[in-house]
Amino acid sequence: MRFSLDQYDKAFESKLRLQIMSILMVHRQFDFNAFKELLDVTDGNLASHMRYLEKTGYVESHKQFVGRKPNTSYTVTPAGKKAFTKHLEALENLLKNNN
Repeated sequence: MRFSLDQYDKAFESKLRLQIMSILMVHRQFDFNAFKELLDVTDGNLASHMRYLEKTGYVESHKQFVGRKPNTSYTVTPAGKKAFTKHLEALENLLKNNN
């Protein structure tokens, strides 16, 4: 059986970006430090993947101050929800058709 890779979104090839999107699909908003702690990644690694997802239009960042400390939180965009859902459906179809 043949399948097309056109159904899959390159933005979600990275394990970390897949995890980030999974978290954002179940949480309305999630902040940078919470991501860092939960995913056990460095600031730089997380920041580069977040920038990538922002450039694709799948994630939006929201910067604010909590007390005197800067805080960046993220939300998934409607385009991000649609793309991630489509990606997951393609993975599910692949699994169903190969059993």
